[in-house]
Amino acid sequence: MRFDVFTLLPEVMHTYLRSSVLGKAQEAGLIEVHLHNIRDHTLDRHHTTDDEPYGGGGGMVMKPEPIFAAVESVVGEALETTPVLLLTPQGRVFRQEVAHELAGYERLVLICGRYEGVDERVRQYLATDEISVGDYVLTGGELPALVIIDTIARLQSGVLGDVEATEKDSYSSGLLEHPHYTRPASFRGWGVPEVLLSGDHARIAAWRREQSLRRTLLRRPDLFETAKLDEADRNLLDRMKKGNKRNTLKE
Repeated sequence: MRFDVFTLLPEVMHTYLRSSVLGKAQEAGLIEVHLHNIRDHTLDRHHTTDDEPYGGGGGMVMKPEPIFAAVESVVGEALETTPVLLLTPQGRVFRQEVAHELAGYERLVLICGRYEGVDERVRQYLATDEISVGDYVLTGGELPALVIIDTIARLQSGVLGDVEATEKDSYSSGLLEHPHYTRPASFRGWGVPEVLLSGDHARIAAWRREQSLRRTLLRRPDLFETAKLDEADRNLLDRMKKGNKRNTLKE
């Protein structure tokens, strides 16, 4: 899968993209990430990429000409079939299901905004989708771009060493993950739950599912609106809710 990122600051993304899972995935040829500097597609000697907004107001707005020129020159005819994602707080919220949707494409274009945002004509006539990574304000779209690339790359075949790792991640099942423990079995007097040391895989699986449901109920109950639950899950949740008055939900 190929990612084309259009940004004013490609240098801020290099280190993360070359590290850990993403770096290894690129070395193995499983994904490609190409960073394109929008300034390289300006026509004036000052490489101007922003200007004052029409109508007045504070801040600067990214100009449409260099953004269109950059994307069109790099992507070419493939624009007809390639999603162009504008990273903006006005976009649909990036969730795991959106990641699965976008992971089905062979190529994605990501446009990183800066300043007060981009000229509206970029949104109207170039972008095919708008993505937000959350309800907060960032300086630019570079961090959201890294979040999106990281999340989608993990869904590509062969990127993760453990073939089951993606399915076990939080949100992949629609729920938060269960607690994790590793050696030593006792640390400063704090032990590991006995069931995890039992070697009984059925008991361990049941405990993990219960903990996942409990943690989701405590921290993100909104996830139950879309999570896939069977009858046993729903019965367990009912008992947890009824026992809440007795503090049985405390972690």
